[in-house]
Amino acid sequence: MKKIMLFCMALIFLAGCGKKEEIPKMLNVDLAVDPIQGKVNEPVKFQAKVTYGDEVVTDADDVSFEIWLANSDDHDKIAVKHKGNGIYELEKTFDEEGTYYVYAHVTARDMHNMPKKEFVIGKPSTPEQNGGKKEMDEMNDEEMK
Repeated sequence: MKKIMLFCMALIFLAGCGKKEEIPKMLNVDLAVDPIQGKVNEPVKFQAKVTYGDEVVTDADDVSFEIWLANSDDHDKIAVKHKGNGIYELEKTFDEEGTYYVYAHVTARDMHNMPKKEFVIGKPSTPEQNGGKKEMDEMNDEEMK
């Protein structure tokens, strides 16, 4: 009986040692705005390069850019498609001067990442307090999705 118990324990121990630990990968989004200091009615390019570990992501579940003028409640959220090599891109013009913000909302591989950048069109306006971040208790249900 002792031999059977020892054999079972050794088998369980060896089975546990045989598994390799998989290092978790992260969803990375490199957000770029070009130019960072733009002009009224001239195009601004927004680019999100999406990677999962070392792998470029060409099939993200959702990629959109949320763009707004500082201190405004009016946010535009524009869905974008893959352009190639893990890059998702949008070109947009602005008809109002001021300080703007953009979030790249990216969902892929059961993860979500949303980097943020500030950019200016023409003359800067008053930037948002605390970088435009709302506290969780200030957000409504729609904003939390």
